[in-house]
Amino acid sequence: MKESVIEEPALPPAQGEEEHLSLALANSAIALPGGHTIDRLGTPAQTNRWLTERGLAPVDAGMLEVCASQLRSLREQIRSLLASRAAGLPALPAAVGAINDAMTRVPTAPLLQWDDKTGPYRATPHPTTAIVDHALAVLAADAADLLTGPDAERLTACGSPPCNRYLLRHGRRHWCSTRCGDRARAARAYARRTQPKTE
Repeated sequence: MKESVIEEPALPPAQGEEEHLSLALANSAIALPGGHTIDRLGTPAQTNRWLTERGLAPVDAGMLEVCASQLRSLREQIRSLLASRAAGLPALPAAVGAINDAMTRVPTAPLLQWDDKTGPYRATPHPTTAIVDHALAVLAADAADLLTGPDAERLTACGSPPCNRYLLRHGRRHWCSTRCGDRARAARAYARRTQPKTE
């Protein structure tokens, strides 16, 4: 069954997204009832907007599909790590490696390059590549901080299927939004009404 992608009214940030950009990145692909999804990084323009809204790229950064793809890939690695942490399971080594790779991508100096015809030279990366590498490094470092810091104990998945967002639990609340909480309560009420009565 093919999932359809729809535009959806603005969903409020899940608890913890404002403190942890990596949580916001993980939640940028949202599963909705009926097999629908929202991908806030679905196109280069959406990716640019998402990064701009979080102070990680200028409005005119000129994102390309390769840039959006890199961010979506990091999102999946972070989601994998959040899922492992929330469930108390071992992390996939590839996900840990992807976070470490992203954190070390930002060069501090023009790097040595070598052209077969003209020989060695030093150069800084393309401006858009530098913007994306910086954003990836910031997001990966935030994920590492979230997973190793005190907030990690509060990390949980939204308890209202099919929602796939993560949040930092506050008290007993384990839904990412009022909408998900209402949907979970309605599902419980429906289940109680439709259960066969035992005598």
